[in-house]
Amino acid sequence: MDYVYAALFLHSAGKEISEENLKKVTQAAGIEADEIKIKALVSALKQVNIDDILKSAVAAPTTQAPQQAPQSAPQQAPAAAESKEEEKKSGEAIEGLSALFG
Repeated sequence: MDYVYAALFLHSAGKEISEENLKKVTQAAGIEADEIKIKALVSALKQVNIDDILKSAVAAPTTQAPQQAPQSAPQQAPAAAESKEEEKKSGEAIEGLSALFG
């Protein structure tokens, strides 16, 4: 993940995402540069439009958050009723077991 963050940092600074620049960023952060990982990341990012991915990543969480909040409140009331029923059933089960063992 360190290399991905370094690539995002370079992108936000408007710099080219190259092996040399990634090495500089990771070394400046005190991370030992792994040549293989850096080459793989640079190669993979050549085919990717980072701006498009960032736009879609930012939009995804905001569309789901409002839908989850209203659904959680009505579900809490039945859960409380179910827990009381479970307690009653478990109490009856314990009483039944105590009858078996005297």
